[in-house]
Amino acid sequence: MAFLADSLARVKPSATIAVTNKARELKAAGKDVIGLGAGEPDFDTPQHIKDAAKAAIDRGETKYTAVDGIPELKQAICEKFERENGLSYAPSQITVSTGGKQVLYNALMATLNPGDEVLIPAPYWVSYPDMVLLAGGEPKPIETTIDTHFKMTPEQLEAAITPKTKWLIFNSPSNPSGAGYTHDELKALTDVLMRHDHVWVMTDDMYEHIVYPPFVFVSPAQVEPGLYERTLTCNGVSKAYAMTGWRIGYAGGPEALIKAMAKIQSQSTSNPCSISQHAALAALTGPQDYIDESRVAFQRRRDLVVAALNQCEGIVCPEPEGAFYVYPSVAGCMGKTAPSGKVLESDEDFVTELLETEGVAVVHGSAFGAGPCFRASYATSDESLTEACNRIRRFCGALK
Repeated sequence: MAFLADSLARVKPSATIAVTNKARELKAAGKDVIGLGAGEPDFDTPQHIKDAAKAAIDRGETKYTAVDGIPELKQAICEKFERENGLSYAPSQITVSTGGKQVLYNALMATLNPGDEVLIPAPYWVSYPDMVLLAGGEPKPIETTIDTHFKMTPEQLEAAITPKTKWLIFNSPSNPSGAGYTHDELKALTDVLMRHDHVWVMTDDMYEHIVYPPFVFVSPAQVEPGLYERTLTCNGVSKAYAMTGWRIGYAGGPEALIKAMAKIQSQSTSNPCSISQHAALAALTGPQDYIDESRVAFQRRRDLVVAALNQCEGIVCPEPEGAFYVYPSVAGCMGKTAPSGKVLESDEDFVTELLETEGVAVVHGSAFGAGPCFRASYATSDESLTEACNRIRRFCGALK
């Protein structure tokens, strides 16, 4: 009898983490590698946030807290939702977890039964389908294309809904494509959801503040108040405040769901790190200058990378509305032969040969459910991005 659970056979390791680890290993071995796989800002956490954490330590805020968040942080999250999203939540409707991933996982574990379907527009963050599988549900990708800038259409959403559909996981701006839905585009989708009252919406708004004018961020329950009672609005401090390692995510939603998620958390991790919670409190209530400063830098980098990649033979790179990723198509490179003699038959072949030949680490698009593409993060220095793009152009130019 096998010792490990059968459920493990249904899931895969995170492709983004695998690429990042591979790049680290090659660097440690002395290879000249530029890693564009990591999904985190390269900036330091703002000083006032670090100071708040240090002060919390000095005050002795080092004990267990309430399972799903300290009261003052929950109140700050309520005020954030009201101020920035026009959504009114009470503290009893707020949950705080060890990162945004745990928020999503808790919700899926608390709601999915065998046979329940979860709609996931592709390309998607690599963890969505596997979390659904671990929770006992069935992920149902909705394939998008570069022709629609990797955005799901209302017609696709309507066609995908079945009596078994329980959730739609909605991520805008998107990881990996950076695609953001405008108010009108989102209203067309919420109109479909209003016709199917058994479908709940799980929004992943993690990149809310990393958007580029003229794009304006909106969240589903903000666009369609009729969805409020069946929407879990998920967010966190990781991307907006360069706090990936602090591991704080949060969500607002119906009280019964929030209580069920707290029950899951009470029997898994218990409370998020007490010090990180006080740091998150300072992030949400303190100066917000960092958000605009980082956005300017990210937009400059986006423009640099999009322009450079569109000069590469066989690559087409759409301009993303937000986040810090590009998701170019390499369809024009398929079937060509790399300098090693390898024929490129997939985007995984492309990124493997690119890493081996030029030392640039990106993530293959098939890991995100849509290829042949790759995801590259531009959350690194302008110099590194310029060099990486030069290497990619050289690699593409050497294909026969």
